[in-house]
Amino acid sequence: MSETSVFDPGRAYRRSPRVALRPEPFGALAYDFGTRKLSFLKTPMLVEVVRTLENQPDVHATLDAAGVPGDQRAAYLKALAGLAEAGTIEPRENESREEDMR
Repeated sequence: MSETSVFDPGRAYRRSPRVALRPEPFGALAYDFGTRKLSFLKTPMLVEVVRTLENQPDVHATLDAAGVPGDQRAAYLKALAGLAEAGTIEPRENESREEDMR
């Protein structure tokens, strides 16, 4: 993400196409083939959130669909903000612009 981009959970996101997830007992390893960075997704539920981001209209809907409890949402939003900063997830730009034009 660029320095001017800010994580907005009201927007649509997806896992970056250059990032691969490898399941692990604790969650998953996320490897970015572009930057060669390795990240850890520390819970299976966070893996589910990252995998299903592209199927939901925004981050809040993804958290709902994944069953993230209300008392854990702040921690998940913080984790997703970090993943956005690292480029593991990215805004779905084209879809957001199309929706704005409707």
